[in-house]
Amino acid sequence: MKPTEKRTISKAEINELPLLAWEGPIELIETIAEMEAIAEKLTGEDLLGFDTETRPSFKRGEFYPPALIQIATADRVFLFRISKTKSLEPLLPILESSDIIKCGVGIHDDVKQLQKFSDFKVGGFLEISQLTQELGYENRGLRALAGLLLGGRISKAAQVSNWARDQLDKKQIKYAATDAWVSRAIYLRALAEKQEQG
Repeated sequence: MKPTEKRTISKAEINELPLLAWEGPIELIETIAEMEAIAEKLTGEDLLGFDTETRPSFKRGEFYPPALIQIATADRVFLFRISKTKSLEPLLPILESSDIIKCGVGIHDDVKQLQKFSDFKVGGFLEISQLTQELGYENRGLRALAGLLLGGRISKAAQVSNWARDQLDKKQIKYAATDAWVSRAIYLRALAEKQEQG
């Protein structure tokens, strides 16, 4: 595949693109025992799409901790409901491992918020927009990068919903899973382009 010539995209152009969404299996993890079982499986992975969701605050000075961590492998997305488990403990070997690449857009902000939740040593986190900027892509957001590198549009409909609610609805689950999967897909596409350029 030749590197695409287009290095920037407008909101109007994004809105013309076909909708992209994760259609594969999604696992919702709501207990420490489930977290431990999945974390053990994930330690064998070398590349994970990564994102978090936080309940939005509409008042000045209001702060909510992250409610959800989304992790995507090649064939599955895991949604860890840390608003329910109240702990990151089982995930620390993954969050701290420099052997497992965890890629995302705005990932350093996600990590900072998670460190307020539970202090851990950061390892293996990779900011996708840093890589895409090196390739000459001007846009930095996940939605724009999905448009430029994957030729599709991701929905932002559930972005400002309450991620700490007791039950997540189907729209929230789909949205959250798509963000993590798209992060991994964009990273792989950008990496392939970088290798092609030598």
